[in-house]
Amino acid sequence: MSDGSLSQDEIDALLQGSSMDLGGQEASSSGGGGNAGLSEQEKQQFAQILGQIVQSQGSNLSGMIGETVTLRTPSIELVAGDSAGQGLPDNMVEIKIDFSEGLSGFHSYLLPNEAATTIAGKMMGQTEVELNEAALSALEEAGNTLAGSAATSIGDVIGTTVMTSPGSTKTVSTADVQGPSGQAVKATYSLKIDDEQETNLVELFDLSVVKSILQAGSGGGGQQAAPQAQPQQAGQQMMQQQAMGNQQMGGGQMWGGGQAAFGGQSAAGTQGMGGGGANVQAVQFPNLNPQSGGSEQGNIGLLMDVYMEMTVELGRTRRLIKDILGMGEGTIIELDKLAGEPVDILVNHKLIARGEVVVIDENFGVRVTEIVSPMDRVEGMT
Repeated sequence: MSDGSLSQDEIDALLQGSSMDLGGQEASSSGGGGNAGLSEQEKQQFAQILGQIVQSQGSNLSGMIGETVTLRTPSIELVAGDSAGQGLPDNMVEIKIDFSEGLSGFHSYLLPNEAATTIAGKMMGQTEVELNEAALSALEEAGNTLAGSAATSIGDVIGTTVMTSPGSTKTVSTADVQGPSGQAVKATYSLKIDDEQETNLVELFDLSVVKSILQAGSGGGGQQAAPQAQPQQAGQQMMQQQAMGNQQMGGGQMWGGGQAAFGGQSAAGTQGMGGGGANVQAVQFPNLNPQSGGSEQGNIGLLMDVYMEMTVELGRTRRLIKDILGMGEGTIIELDKLAGEPVDILVNHKLIARGEVVVIDENFGVRVTEIVSPMDRVEGMT
């Protein structure tokens, strides 16, 4: 500018970590909002997204180890991928679980050996464990639980399904910690397990993954436009279906009334010819449709061609991870049902009926012996 002063837009950009050239164009810098880094505002936004997940992740870990786990909203920093381990304890356990669908890129967790040993021991029901293959498998299961919860929540933010690839777990030294190529986003959580000493859990993201999350979450990715249009189209289709259904119902009532009137005329004529005093009344047929509005009939009609998963559950049980890892050929698993009890029939994991197991031409089958009420079934499947 001619007088050397800055405009308000330029001041705002500088406060957000972006630099502006004299022509007003934003220039990339290592701490700016361009592809080369994250602005302070973007770091705060990403911390808020992760902060909405920590409570559910802590609850999931608590259920796995049987003790209260507290995770706090992480601090966010931008680091070089090849030096992501700088400042961390000497020995760590790395759980690498990359994003594979919806998002694609590097993702991993890092736990100090002491915390990893504590978590693995509690999961396996042992007081002291070594970080052997069984312990690393238990930690990988814990990492999958954390990553699955994070993927679900992030998918809700960006409006698409997010999936992770199978994990891999190993012990590493600080110098051997490898992040993504280029820059990484490092989230450091405070982790507290009951009376154990507080420690840190570190989560590493590829910078491009974080950029995609922030862009889609703010509406810049354009991924939410399509899902919004679909319910509108579906709503229009349902209204058309309902209108057609109401017309058909109305026509049926008129047709039925005409038949009743015609029957009444015939009966009257017969009565007149015979001269008898028989009391002839029009037949009243019961309503074959359930007592529900035309709106519900139209809605359920749209679902009639949709496939649903039907399963038969023989029984359930819960076992410690150490028992599961110790299973082999010949192991007998005791279920929570007695011999001869009916099995549960589920649709999309919702109970709809019970029955008994039968054999049909060398195939197993189930004879239905009990069905829950129709309204309960419909409510359970929707």
